[in-house]
Amino acid sequence: MKRALPVVALSIVGLISVWRYQPSLGPAESTAAPATTPSASASVGSPGASSRVVQGTTVTTEKGPVQVQATFEGDRITAVKMLRQPNHPQTQAAVPKLVAQTLEVQSADVDTVTGATITSDAYKESLQAAIDAKGA
Repeated sequence: MKRALPVVALSIVGLISVWRYQPSLGPAESTAAPATTPSASASVGSPGASSRVVQGTTVTTEKGPVQVQATFEGDRITAVKMLRQPNHPQTQAAVPKLVAQTLEVQSADVDTVTGATITSDAYKESLQAAIDAKGA
């Protein structure tokens, strides 16, 4: 009887560890373009065009780095591209939703996507850095 309690307790701890295990799905990140200096900006388009491409800072998360590039025409955000993002199914499903919301609300004040909270928060932080750099 004295051995039963420790055996049951250790079995429960072992089962919880197995249930909480999350296997890796491959490389920690996917990179669409080489990393450059954060908040770097460049003009695109024809001479005199008001389009401007600005990169946000790279935000390091436990899932992997996140970096956003935003295209502005005047004060409007016309496109958002993920330069760096974690290679994770929830992230890949969340990115189109985050971009669509950004284009709709024209700010970094977008709703967090359920199941991709870490990536959503990093996306908002990087996008806000791009918006701030655009004004500089």
